[in-house]
Amino acid sequence: MTAAGAAILGCAGPRLDQSERAFFRDADPWGFILFARNVEDPAQVVALTAELRETVGRAAPILIDQEGGRVQRLGPPHWRAWPPPLDLAASADPVRAFWLRYRLIAAELTDLGIDVDCAPLADIAGPNTHPFLRNRCYGTDAAAVILRARAAADGLAAGGVLPVLKHIPGHGRAVADSHADLPIVEADPEPLRATDFAPFRALADLPMAMTAHVVYRGLGSEAPATTDPAMIALIRDELGFDGLLMSDDIAMGALVGDMAARSAAAIAAGCDVVLHCNGDRAEMAQVIAAAGTLGGAGERRAAAALAARAAPDELDIAALEAELSDLCGG
Repeated sequence: MTAAGAAILGCAGPRLDQSERAFFRDADPWGFILFARNVEDPAQVVALTAELRETVGRAAPILIDQEGGRVQRLGPPHWRAWPPPLDLAASADPVRAFWLRYRLIAAELTDLGIDVDCAPLADIAGPNTHPFLRNRCYGTDAAAVILRARAAADGLAAGGVLPVLKHIPGHGRAVADSHADLPIVEADPEPLRATDFAPFRALADLPMAMTAHVVYRGLGSEAPATTDPAMIALIRDELGFDGLLMSDDIAMGALVGDMAARSAAAIAAGCDVVLHCNGDRAEMAQVIAAAGTLGGAGERRAAAALAARAAPDELDIAALEAELSDLCGG
């Protein structure tokens, strides 16, 4: 059996056509990611996740961004509408509220064949955090974020869904939206290590993480962490993260060059897999060619992440919903 491609890819729509099936069969990406364009109703999503796995002939991980607030690919009328995560900070017991929220999200995802959620966020919301990120954060200080992010990760895991820690090593100080521009953080190393990086150090045992497309100039970097070997080394050695490290979406505006150059740079820096989300066939072909296949430490980390997938525990959905409603004041 050949190693899978070191990439996670999106698909174009709610169903695969014949040419797309053939492309994925040949490309053999490690996993797939779904967006709102891929979602119509539960039966359709179940069929799509099964078909994606059939193209590669294995139980490939299928990811989604289901944070709540502005970043939720599943919503009414078939799935719950979740308020922004930062709103939970005002609940009577935020740690318990985060666990409940993500345990319920996990139940929604596993029903669809989705087994990875791109959460929790361990970024710290500050006064100048860009609005694209701020209310997606879990709190405004490291101690609170650590407890809430751990609870969210535990809730997902209890429901049979792998968590993805993001955006390592910390996006909260960024005042630009990395979807459109390259954020540059000028803070000195000491406050970064004491605050921004602290939640990621505390959560370094999680199975997967997503990089930040952020330049940490105070650490002497001139490139986004995703493509900077020194920053990937910091993530591995100083923060202690030895799980599967995936790039944030390689097509975002923070990066430069074509998809091949971006993908090659991320892999050369030390990312294990490249994430490409928009489903553009020509771009995906570049990503697959440049990223290569999983091998060595990357293959070990990918296998360890998948081995962490577990069957959901038992839950009483109505009871958990009622408890969460009570904690959030109805």
